[in-house]
Amino acid sequence: MPDFILPFLYPILLILVFIILPGLRIVQQYQKGVVFRFGKIVSVRDPGLNLIIPYIERLHKIDFRTITLPIPAQKIITKDNVSVEVSAVSYYKITDAVKSIVAIENVMTAINQIAQTSIRNIVGKFQLDEILSEREAINKEITIVLDAHTEPWGVVVQVVEIKDIELPEGMQRAMAKQAEAEREKRAKIIAAEGEFMSAQKLADAADIIAAHPIALQLRNLQTMAEISVEKNSTIIFPAQFMTTIHELKDFFSKEKV
Repeated sequence: MPDFILPFLYPILLILVFIILPGLRIVQQYQKGVVFRFGKIVSVRDPGLNLIIPYIERLHKIDFRTITLPIPAQKIITKDNVSVEVSAVSYYKITDAVKSIVAIENVMTAINQIAQTSIRNIVGKFQLDEILSEREAINKEITIVLDAHTEPWGVVVQVVEIKDIELPEGMQRAMAKQAEAEREKRAKIIAAEGEFMSAQKLADAADIIAAHPIALQLRNLQTMAEISVEKNSTIIFPAQFMTTIHELKDFFSKEKV
């Protein structure tokens, strides 16, 4: 290498090692970079390879993906004075990189704390039966409240879902007894309705037989045919035949007198 090139090569290497390489930053596709210069925001960088002034500027990366935030179980007293534990999960997404840094210190911690408070306040307004049957309405109300709090932070709360509702053992047993009693009530009502319909049909059949006496004889013959298929050694005396025997006995007793 010629000697006259060396004086130019050393400064280039110094610039490359101490300025250009330390200033290279890679921003992922799902991120945006906020550049601070002497503590002041000067620009927002898009995904890709970015160059900043080292030692003067600092690049803070913001994740724009939807984040899942589990909310720990909260002990809540319902409107009808029942103690329950409610756990939930929240899904939120940062939409403004600058606000998420300037307006709030830690977005995840803040949403976690405000979500716990909101769940306690909102769920406590409902009775136990409403909490168990109207989860969708409660989820929407919690989502609206959280989204209103997080909007100044550049965050959108997409949805809040109640995962689990834990009841005291005594309440679980009481609800089980109530459900069992309700099912027994339905079973008795259904059985009573069946008996009523059966009695109606029997009454209708009796009216038809009374109007057509031959129908009773045909029914007897049908019953005899059904019995004789399996029990062909059984002797059957129809009711009309027994009546005839009694009449003959009465006749002979009168003749003897």
